[in-house]
Amino acid sequence: MSTQGLKVKFVAGFGPIVKNPPASAAFYRDTIELPLEAMQGDANYLHGESIDGVKHFALWPLKEAARSCFGNPEWPVTHPEPNAWLEFDVEDVASASAELQKRGCTLLVNNRKEPWGQIVTRLLSPENILIGITFTPWLRK
Repeated sequence: MSTQGLKVKFVAGFGPIVKNPPASAAFYRDTIELPLEAMQGDANYLHGESIDGVKHFALWPLKEAARSCFGNPEWPVTHPEPNAWLEFDVEDVASASAELQKRGCTLLVNNRKEPWGQIVTRLLSPENILIGITFTPWLRK
């Protein structure tokens, strides 16, 4: 890597641009249980700075995301096409997946062990972000 240029140190933030703040708040704060708080003066801007940062950033081709979710390189027209992905590593994917189903979420992949060793559950957020509920052994040091 060049010693000149931007010199990015880490991913400082990520979040969806939301069209329906109450639906997104219900999903991320209530369903996923992220510790989100309203910004002073703007009840619709929810943020959480106590959440540990990004450990993996990648450009994931849609055909590979489709293959991961549906076993086919074509994203099905029955589901909105995602434009981003976001993963939350949890203590136990099976119990988190069961809880998501109890809360009415439709799971695209349910508690599956991938060939590379990660355990995943996948679903779409209200903004059509491909959400992963995961156990990623190599990121747990």
